[in-house]
Amino acid sequence: MPLPLDRAAALGIALRPMSDADLPFTAALYASTRTEELAPLPWPEEAKRMFLAQQHAAQHAHYQQHYRGMEAWIVEHGGAAIGRLYLHDMPGEIRIVDISLIPEARGQGIGAALLHDLFAQARLRERRVTIHVEKNNPARTLYARLGFTILDDDRGAYDLWEWRAAA
Repeated sequence: MPLPLDRAAALGIALRPMSDADLPFTAALYASTRTEELAPLPWPEEAKRMFLAQQHAAQHAHYQQHYRGMEAWIVEHGGAAIGRLYLHDMPGEIRIVDISLIPEARGQGIGAALLHDLFAQARLRERRVTIHVEKNNPARTLYARLGFTILDDDRGAYDLWEWRAAA
């Protein structure tokens, strides 16, 4: 079932189901989230590109295996792909498997609007929202501001965050 958009739609954002034809876009998007991390490595640029392509393929396979039935959405603005939102319906919760935007779309309130729309859906369905977040991810500030709290910080490089509707 598609995520009903209210706040995101007001920003001109739409979601469409992801297909295999979107894999080159999601690979480039994934790479954009890791460029800064790889910048200090003395690898040739081609080696970095190959490494990021392999990592994207491994991530995609992992999501397909561990989140069967996941809803994979491409985030669009004006018909152009600007991000991805992967959701997995679980008992009592909606898991954000991945949410990411291209660099040009970050910091404009799009991610927050998508999350607010997800919170509205979670309230209606009486569910919590969870997400694994890397310990060094700058989006942690956004998640904390929107009411997420750390549920489990003993997961290596990731923490499990949770959002619950106010009682």
